[in-house]
Amino acid sequence: MGGVTSSMAAKFAFFPPNPPSYKLVMDPATGLLLLDPFPHRENVDVLRLKTRRGNEIAAVYVRYPMATSTLLYSHGNATDIGQMYDYSGYGRSSGKPSEHNTYADIQAAYNCLLENYGAKQEDIILYGQSVGSGPTVDLATRLPRLRAVVLHSPILSGLRVMYPVKRTYWFDIYKNIDKIPMVRCPVLVIHVSHL
Repeated sequence: MGGVTSSMAAKFAFFPPNPPSYKLVMDPATGLLLLDPFPHRENVDVLRLKTRRGNEIAAVYVRYPMATSTLLYSHGNATDIGQMYDYSGYGRSSGKPSEHNTYADIQAAYNCLLENYGAKQEDIILYGQSVGSGPTVDLATRLPRLRAVVLHSPILSGLRVMYPVKRTYWFDIYKNIDKIPMVRCPVLVIHVSHL
Protein backbone atom coordinates (compact mmCIF):
# COMPACT_ATOMS: atom_id res chain seq x y z
CA MET A 1 0.00 0.00 0.00
CA GLY A 2 2.90 2.39 0.78
CA GLY A 3 4.15 2.23 -2.83
CA VAL A 4 0.74 3.15 -4.22
CA THR A 5 0.42 6.02 -1.76
CA SER A 6 3.92 7.25 -2.55
CA SER A 7 3.14 7.17 -6.29
CA MET A 8 -0.08 9.12 -5.76
CA ALA A 9 1.68 11.67 -3.54
CA ALA A 10 4.42 12.08 -6.17
CA LYS A 11 1.83 13.23 -8.72
CA PHE A 12 0.98 16.18 -6.44
CA ALA A 13 4.43 16.83 -4.99
CA PHE A 14 6.89 16.90 -7.89
CA PHE A 15 6.96 19.22 -10.89
CA PRO A 16 10.20 18.73 -12.84
CA PRO A 17 10.71 21.40 -15.50
CA ASN A 18 9.61 20.26 -18.93
CA PRO A 19 11.68 20.59 -20.97
CA PRO A 20 14.79 20.45 -18.75
CA SER A 21 16.85 23.65 -18.63
CA TYR A 22 20.03 21.90 -19.80
CA LYS A 23 21.51 19.03 -21.80
CA LEU A 24 24.37 16.74 -20.85
CA VAL A 25 26.92 16.57 -23.66
CA MET A 26 30.29 14.86 -23.95
CA ASP A 27 33.15 17.07 -25.15
CA PRO A 28 34.74 14.99 -27.93
CA ALA A 29 38.15 16.63 -27.43
CA THR A 30 38.45 16.09 -23.66
CA GLY A 31 35.91 13.38 -22.86
CA LEU A 32 34.46 15.65 -20.16
CA LEU A 33 30.74 15.71 -19.46
CA LEU A 34 29.41 19.26 -19.93
CA LEU A 35 26.19 21.15 -19.25
CA ASP A 36 24.83 22.73 -22.39
CA PRO A 37 24.20 25.74 -22.74
CA PHE A 38 26.52 26.71 -19.87
CA PRO A 39 30.19 27.47 -20.57
CA HIS A 40 32.79 24.99 -19.30
CA ARG A 41 34.75 26.13 -16.23
CA GLU A 42 37.92 24.40 -15.01
CA ASN A 43 36.70 24.31 -11.40
CA VAL A 44 33.39 22.60 -12.26
CA ASP A 45 32.84 18.84 -12.64
CA VAL A 46 29.63 17.59 -14.26
CA LEU A 47 28.75 14.10 -13.01
CA ARG A 48 26.29 11.25 -13.43
CA LEU A 49 25.80 9.41 -10.13
CA LYS A 50 24.18 6.00 -9.64
CA THR A 51 21.70 5.81 -6.74
CA ARG A 52 20.92 2.77 -4.58
CA ARG A 53 17.50 2.62 -6.28
CA GLY A 54 19.12 2.18 -9.71
CA ASN A 55 18.59 5.68 -11.10
CA GLU A 56 21.30 7.92 -12.54
CA ILE A 57 21.21 11.53 -11.40
CA ALA A 58 23.02 14.51 -12.83
CA ALA A 59 25.18 16.50 -10.41
CA VAL A 60 27.66 19.37 -10.43
CA TYR A 61 30.67 19.79 -8.15
CA VAL A 62 32.23 23.26 -7.92
CA ARG A 63 35.76 23.46 -6.47
CA TYR A 64 37.00 26.50 -4.59
CA PRO A 65 40.60 26.21 -3.32
CA MET A 66 40.05 28.27 -0.16
CA ALA A 67 36.87 26.47 0.95
CA THR A 68 36.77 25.05 4.47
CA SER A 69 33.28 23.53 4.12
CA THR A 70 31.28 21.81 1.42
CA LEU A 71 27.65 22.71 0.74
CA LEU A 72 25.31 19.96 -0.48
CA TYR A 73 22.32 21.81 -1.94
CA SER A 74 18.93 20.15 -2.49
CA HIS A 75 16.80 22.35 -4.75
CA GLY A 76 13.13 23.16 -4.46
CA ASN A 77 10.36 22.07 -6.78
CA ALA A 78 9.95 23.07 -10.44
CA THR A 79 13.70 23.63 -10.97
CA ASP A 80 16.55 21.41 -12.06
CA ILE A 81 20.35 21.11 -11.99
CA GLY A 82 20.94 24.80 -12.14
CA GLN A 83 20.95 24.09 -8.40
CA MET A 84 23.74 21.40 -8.17
CA TYR A 85 22.21 17.90 -8.29
CA ASP A 86 18.97 16.71 -9.76
CA TYR A 87 16.38 14.41 -8.27
CA SER A 88 15.37 11.26 -10.13
CA GLY A 89 13.04 12.26 -12.96
CA TYR A 90 14.26 15.88 -13.01
CA GLY A 91 16.38 17.38 -15.77
CA ARG A 92 18.45 14.64 -17.39
CA SER A 93 18.23 12.22 -14.44
CA SER A 94 16.60 8.83 -14.96
CA GLY A 95 13.72 7.36 -12.97
CA LYS A 96 10.60 8.96 -11.56
CA PRO A 97 10.36 11.61 -8.85
CA SER A 98 9.36 10.12 -5.50
CA GLU A 99 10.06 10.64 -1.83
CA HIS A 100 12.19 7.50 -1.58
CA ASN A 101 14.10 8.29 -4.76
CA THR A 102 15.04 11.73 -3.39
CA TYR A 103 16.44 10.03 -0.28
CA ALA A 104 18.57 7.79 -2.52
CA ASP A 105 19.53 10.80 -4.66
CA ILE A 106 20.90 12.89 -1.79
CA GLN A 107 22.71 9.82 -0.42
CA ALA A 108 24.42 9.33 -3.82
CA ALA A 109 25.45 13.00 -3.90
CA TYR A 110 26.74 12.77 -0.30
CA ASN A 111 28.67 9.56 -1.04
CA CYS A 112 30.24 11.23 -4.08
CA LEU A 113 31.48 14.11 -1.91
CA LEU A 114 33.14 11.67 0.50
CA GLU A 115 34.50 9.15 -2.01
CA ASN A 116 35.46 11.36 -4.98
CA TYR A 117 36.32 14.68 -3.36
CA GLY A 118 37.58 13.75 0.11
CA ALA A 119 34.95 15.76 1.99
CA LYS A 120 34.46 14.88 5.65
CA GLN A 121 31.09 14.70 7.37
CA GLU A 122 32.06 17.39 9.88
CA ASP A 123 32.86 19.82 7.04
CA ILE A 124 29.57 19.35 5.18
CA ILE A 125 26.61 21.72 5.37
CA LEU A 126 23.33 20.33 4.05
CA TYR A 127 21.07 22.98 2.50
CA GLY A 128 17.48 22.13 1.56
CA GLN A 129 15.07 24.51 -0.08
CA SER A 130 11.31 23.81 0.01
CA VAL A 131 10.78 20.21 -1.15
CA GLY A 132 14.58 19.82 -0.87
CA SER A 133 14.14 20.05 2.90
CA GLY A 134 12.75 16.48 2.80
CA PRO A 135 15.89 14.68 1.62
CA THR A 136 18.06 17.14 3.59
CA VAL A 137 16.38 16.43 6.94
CA ASP A 138 16.24 12.70 6.24
CA LEU A 139 19.99 12.50 5.53
CA ALA A 140 20.82 14.77 8.48
CA THR A 141 19.10 12.36 10.89
CA ARG A 142 21.76 9.76 10.02
CA LEU A 143 24.82 12.05 10.12
CA PRO A 144 25.57 13.20 13.68
CA ARG A 145 28.79 15.12 12.88
CA LEU A 146 27.55 17.49 10.16
CA ARG A 147 28.81 21.07 10.31
CA ALA A 148 25.24 22.39 9.98
CA VAL A 149 21.87 22.16 8.24
CA VAL A 150 20.16 25.09 6.51
CA LEU A 151 16.44 24.78 5.79
CA HIS A 152 15.17 27.45 3.39
CA SER A 153 11.36 27.66 3.32
CA PRO A 154 11.13 24.07 4.56
CA ILE A 155 7.95 22.03 4.60
CA LEU A 156 6.63 20.42 7.79
CA SER A 157 5.43 17.46 5.70
CA GLY A 158 3.86 16.90 2.31
CA LEU A 159 0.32 16.80 3.67
CA ARG A 160 0.83 19.87 5.85
CA VAL A 161 1.65 21.92 2.75
CA MET A 162 -1.95 21.45 1.63
CA TYR A 163 -3.91 21.00 4.87
CA PRO A 164 -3.56 22.34 8.44
CA VAL A 165 -3.41 18.87 10.03
CA LYS A 166 -1.95 18.47 13.52
CA ARG A 167 -0.79 14.85 13.33
CA THR A 168 1.25 12.71 10.98
CA TYR A 169 -0.64 10.19 8.89
CA TRP A 170 0.90 6.99 7.54
CA PHE A 171 0.46 8.14 3.94
CA ASP A 172 2.18 11.50 4.42
CA ILE A 173 5.54 12.18 2.73
CA TYR A 174 8.59 14.15 3.89
CA LYS A 175 7.70 13.95 7.58
CA ASN A 176 10.23 16.66 8.49
CA ILE A 177 8.29 17.71 11.58
CA ASP A 178 8.82 14.22 13.06
CA LYS A 179 12.45 13.86 11.92
CA ILE A 180 13.93 17.25 12.85
CA PRO A 181 14.31 16.39 16.58
CA MET A 182 16.76 13.65 15.50
CA VAL A 183 19.14 16.12 13.80
CA ARG A 184 22.20 16.59 16.04
CA CYS A 185 23.95 19.59 14.46
CA PRO A 186 23.13 23.31 14.35
CA VAL A 187 20.07 24.05 12.18
CA LEU A 188 19.26 27.41 10.58
CA VAL A 189 15.68 27.87 9.34
CA ILE A 190 15.04 30.64 6.81
CA HIS A 191 11.38 31.38 6.11
CA VAL A 192 9.27 34.43 5.36
CA SER A 193 5.51 34.28 5.80
CA HIS A 194 4.72 37.67 4.20
CA LEU A 195 6.64 40.27 2.24
